[in-house]
Amino acid sequence: MDLLRVEHICKTYGSGETAVHALKDVSFSVPKGEFVAIVGESGSGKSTLLNMIGALDTPTSGRVYINEKDTFAMKEKALTIFRRRNIGFIFQAFNLIPELSVEQNMIFPLLLDRQRPNKRYLDELLNVLGLEQRRGHLPSQLSGGQQQRVAIGRALMTRPSLVLADEPTGNLDSQNSSEVLALLKETARKYEQTVIMITHNPAIAHTADRVFQVSDGVLTDLGGCRA
Repeated sequence: MDLLRVEHICKTYGSGETAVHALKDVSFSVPKGEFVAIVGESGSGKSTLLNMIGALDTPTSGRVYINEKDTFAMKEKALTIFRRRNIGFIFQAFNLIPELSVEQNMIFPLLLDRQRPNKRYLDELLNVLGLEQRRGHLPSQLSGGQQQRVAIGRALMTRPSLVLADEPTGNLDSQNSSEVLALLKETARKYEQTVIMITHNPAIAHTADRVFQVSDGVLTDLGGCRA
């Protein structure tokens, strides 16, 4: 069964002669558990597409279905709750709260949703991410790679079915990039999550189950890359 269906998404900014067509009739589907990389030049429409999938922006036309739910048919409050419970976001800039510890940053989305964190699952995530000895540290006391691991843990803490990662290794050196990518793939398999990741790195894209290319707002399915 497809976890994600994107149907005829178009996004246009402005109107008339100055209109910019960021996405042009984009359609595709992703089954549960697949690891997808999206590649393309800067300004091609990759981030716009990720924002549409994550319901962070509204398309000019088209629909997005996650677990058979039409996200753009939801009222704002219902959409906020659905997004928080079903989608995990990992950003290049980490976006950690500087005053909160590693553990507090990871459980923050649950607290927003007035849910009690599962301590066993939190401990498991901290162990898998290699952060068990850093749980009380502030972001300023961590390396870039460790901060990105916290961001991954925060995205996974709500047990989302879909994880969206926007250049998650963009601010890291090659060693940390490899480690973070391996962890992301490991946790995705371990917790049966679907991952869609934007990357400029061909080597990272090559490890995905499937690769999409976005060029001038048009999406092309390049198929599988893994041997």
